[in-house]
Amino acid sequence: MTEPYQDLANAIILMAVKDYRDALKKLKKRPKYGPAQDIKNEVERFFRSDWYRELTSVDGNVLIKKLQAEVSE
Repeated sequence: MTEPYQDLANAIILMAVKDYRDALKKLKKRPKYGPAQDIKNEVERFFRSDWYRELTSVDGNVLIKKLQAEVSE
């Protein structure tokens, strides 16, 4: 992948990580909060998608587990 495209791919993934982390923090305070649950589910689908695998070689399931562990500390 050329550099500008790689920069874009990285930005997409970083935004998903931020959104996922924020949703997990909200769910930690309010486990039944619908909007945060929707974002969490949407980002998890993205991390497991073919498109995500096109953007990076980082395993999406590993990333999900690391982010969940980070927020639960």
